[in-house]
Amino acid sequence: MVAGRPLGRRFGWLWAAYGVSTLGTWLAFDAFPLIAILVLHAGSTEVSLLAAAGLAVGAAVAVPLGPWVEFRRKRPVMVAMDLVRFAAVISIPAAYALGLLGFAQLLVVSIVVAAADITFTAASGACLKALVRREHLLVANGRFESTTWTATVLGPPLGGAAIGLFGPVTTVAANAVSFLLSAAGIRAIGGKEPHPVRTEAPRGRVGELLEGWRYILTHPELRPLFFNTILVNSLIMATGPLLAFLMLGRLGFAPWQYGLAFAVPCIGGLVGSRLAHRLVTRFGRHKVLITTGVLRACWSIGLAFVRPGVTGLVVVMVVELGLITCSGVFNPVYATYRLDRTATDRVARTLSAWSVSTKTGIAATTAAWGLLAGMVGARTAIGLAGALLLATPLLLLKLPHVGGDRTADVVGAA
Repeated sequence: MVAGRPLGRRFGWLWAAYGVSTLGTWLAFDAFPLIAILVLHAGSTEVSLLAAAGLAVGAAVAVPLGPWVEFRRKRPVMVAMDLVRFAAVISIPAAYALGLLGFAQLLVVSIVVAAADITFTAASGACLKALVRREHLLVANGRFESTTWTATVLGPPLGGAAIGLFGPVTTVAANAVSFLLSAAGIRAIGGKEPHPVRTEAPRGRVGELLEGWRYILTHPELRPLFFNTILVNSLIMATGPLLAFLMLGRLGFAPWQYGLAFAVPCIGGLVGSRLAHRLVTRFGRHKVLITTGVLRACWSIGLAFVRPGVTGLVVVMVVELGLITCSGVFNPVYATYRLDRTATDRVARTLSAWSVSTKTGIAATTAAWGLLAGMVGARTAIGLAGALLLATPLLLLKLPHVGGDRTADVVGAA
């Protein structure tokens, strides 16, 4: 089976680069909110503002970079974005050591990292599609997904322990180093990367900027998936700062307990990502997308019932286990479906537009939920987000059923 065979040395280096940067990211899980709360003594509105403004401005900065990436070699772009992220993130522990760290710096770094993340994601999707044959994309995305959840299991508790032993910016420094290692891994891929060739006439500056959105919104298969994923991600992520404020502040959980509450359920994501290929082979991509897309919307409302102590930890773990297991199946299938349905010369612009829209949606929703929490309380705001998530599967019901999905993925398993 392809799922049990390596996908080649070049994919191996890309996978290794992804793995090390992902582990670094999850070691620094919610590092900026934690620093804002524990070091700068920020309130719930400030924490939400940090998350929202960084994403929103970062997404705006990244808008012109999508067309720029499309017609350039992708690996040099990825290396450059890793170096930009390293330089931005390492400034946090440097400023902390000098006693100069402030809220404004956290905000600026979050903006730079958000813009670099979007650009890197756009380039990496096109890079993956060029390195891996179409019938092997689900296997490759499944490996990325399983790596994500493995890092998520290990990162937060290790990061929480490191913060407890060495201080609140330790994991930020580790994350910065991980970007350097990722850049080295991408450089090691080797081989000649051809310069992309434009297959359509230039549309002018404004037309180029909007091409990704035009392609998504006129594509009958991508459009419903686009709106569904934006809404789901926005509503889930908007409650993150509020839940951190609630658990670390009012409910009195220690940082290591907060990290543990989110790390243990990630085992479900690892299991789900390992099952994704088998489920698609048996039931077909469309059915798996719809089923797991519906199921992943049903869990978050339970976070409104978090209480202090062991009971509260159990509630968070059970809710997150259900959500993450469903997402572990959904994410690689969705990522493969999106790449498969996107024309090769539109990948970078499409992924850039998708990322910009997702981050803007998360930013706007996070800001709104921060204000809402200030009026009605964090717990009520979290519950309202969970209730709205229950309606998001309606968009997936508009996803066209395209024949041949199962056939294409069975080829990868043969």
